[in-house]
Amino acid sequence: MAKHDLDPNYLDPNYEPVVNHSGNASFAHVLQARMQRRTLMKGSVGAALASVMGMGIAGCSFTDDSDDSRTGGGAQSGTELGFKPVAVSNENRVVVPEGYSARSFVPWGTPITGNHPEYRSDGTNTGADQESQVGMHHDGVHFFPIDQKTGGNSSTEGLLVMNHEYINQSALHANGPTKPADNDGVRPVDEVRKEIAAHGVSVIHIRRATDGTWDIVSRSPFNRRITGNTEMDIRGPVRGYSKLATAFSPSGTETRGTLNNCAMGPTPWGTYLAAEENWHGYFATSDTERPREYVRHGVTDSSRYDWELADTDADEYMRFNVSTIGASATDDYRNEANTYGYMVEIDPFTPESKPQKRTALGRFGHEGVIFAPAREGEPVVCYSGDDARFEYIYKFVSSRPYNAATAGGYLLDEGTLYVARFNDDGSGDWLALDLENADFAGKVAAAEGTMVGEIRFDGFENQADVLVNTRLAADIAGATTMDRPEWGAVDPKTGDVYFTLTNNSNRGKEGYDDVNAANPIVENATGHIIRWAEAGGDHAATSFEWDIFVFAGEQGTETVVDGEAAVTLDDTNIFNSPDGLWFDYNGRLWIQTDGSWAPPYQNNMMLAANPVTREIKRFFVGPRNCEVTGVVTTPDVKTMFVNIQHPRGNWPDPSEDRPRDATVIVTRDDGGVIGA
Repeated sequence: MAKHDLDPNYLDPNYEPVVNHSGNASFAHVLQARMQRRTLMKGSVGAALASVMGMGIAGCSFTDDSDDSRTGGGAQSGTELGFKPVAVSNENRVVVPEGYSARSFVPWGTPITGNHPEYRSDGTNTGADQESQVGMHHDGVHFFPIDQKTGGNSSTEGLLVMNHEYINQSALHANGPTKPADNDGVRPVDEVRKEIAAHGVSVIHIRRATDGTWDIVSRSPFNRRITGNTEMDIRGPVRGYSKLATAFSPSGTETRGTLNNCAMGPTPWGTYLAAEENWHGYFATSDTERPREYVRHGVTDSSRYDWELADTDADEYMRFNVSTIGASATDDYRNEANTYGYMVEIDPFTPESKPQKRTALGRFGHEGVIFAPAREGEPVVCYSGDDARFEYIYKFVSSRPYNAATAGGYLLDEGTLYVARFNDDGSGDWLALDLENADFAGKVAAAEGTMVGEIRFDGFENQADVLVNTRLAADIAGATTMDRPEWGAVDPKTGDVYFTLTNNSNRGKEGYDDVNAANPIVENATGHIIRWAEAGGDHAATSFEWDIFVFAGEQGTETVVDGEAAVTLDDTNIFNSPDGLWFDYNGRLWIQTDGSWAPPYQNNMMLAANPVTREIKRFFVGPRNCEVTGVVTTPDVKTMFVNIQHPRGNWPDPSEDRPRDATVIVTRDDGGVIGA
């Protein structure tokens, strides 16, 4: 997610380096080429755009007022937005509409496992304590009904599973982190242990009492912490590949930990997939020549938290040094970072189960994953964005068909990974990243011996090599570079796929010849949301038609369709940098932001949208300087869980002097459906 303008203690300034120098056609270029078509943006941003281009930005051939079977015609039942929109806010509190209530829940440090060590507000909890407590920087979240495995849909009891993306070192430790420069070049091992433990995933068994309040089911066997040090299996085509061999797993079949887990995706068979996004910053190499697997992701000679400098020779910490040290790859951790960058499957209902890294979905900066509705006898299909500037959108189609009675993670181990190309005329193509595909194999052969961006390409050893180097494969395939594709969502009523393109202030830089720094879409500071319909309504299709759903921006920004404003942003719905995205069970689209905290937007927020009418209303505003990220409801849509990440000050507890990431529970005072 966007990690800009944050306190320097949260992360280093090179958090999201631009590493795609392939020169593939940019999405801005595609949009410009579609002049004189249907959708464009107006307003203060659009006017500047038009002055340069002589026209506007085009969209697609979707018809929002159609009465065809795909849209159902007009407003969809159950998607009305019946609440009074809230105003922007810069207060250090959560704002929800009239008739709604919000309270914080399961903040960082809440004890859930082991000996249940209590959170200490002075920061003196140990690394061992943190391994039994809720992690830091809450992100993607899902509610699994407690009876889901038996076909139920309880809205009063379930497993709340959430990611913990990264950390605020200043809040985590009593006196902030010990810097190696002040400590003979090393970091205290327990500080490092605590930081690793604050990452990962929490599984929390929760239940609603008769008075409507929610609480943790204490001592439940389901309560669990998965951290940056939990042992995991490598699954899929990359399992056993030599580029994953380490001193811990010479066979390349296992690894430890999951890091920088941003969004997620619940599977059709009731498990949880955690995304590994900006994992590259946790590793450091002193090698003069970095392998292409590291160059294309930005693994350099310095790491974000200096874990490799822990004052111990234990390899659970030394593994973050991915330099060539030993005689072979099985004598050191030169390949350790190749075991990161995947979707990690966790079964929340089986606490003793080992997490599985599903490599067939590709290795890149996964923001999350979203599944198309699973249909009996048909392939499983899921989508994932690579959240970095000028990166791509991917789709995986399983080789084996879905069968509800036997479905499991094995379906994600065999299949075809595709990358998206958005064409000028509103069509799109899914390009197979498969050496058995003649088109891709031909492009690979043609590229051998040439420079692909900053990498001299010498071919792929096998399909495992393609997947370890997914970004490079997508470069060669000719995918369309995007403005930081983040969360996706599939409309449960139409099957249309939506993705947020958060922003890209570097659009027009980095040597791209199809951009202009004066073009406000080029320097895309506010972002937009794209959507597409797969050919024939088949999510496994290899072509699609795309459109722009909405452009973010200030008051007066218009998204124009057929010469008329389909959306005009005003005080009730201005927003910037769309990030989180989720369709609720009634078909409302929820949009979360992670953008600038400056006027006119103020604090980050969440809005609700009707996908047919494009009506958008602001529903929720977070406390100061936070990111609003991760949202889900109970099946009855009467309880909503929203995550707040990296708040400032003393939110949510004014009596404490440290901020604590937390989940916010939102309910209607009359017990009704959220958003209706």
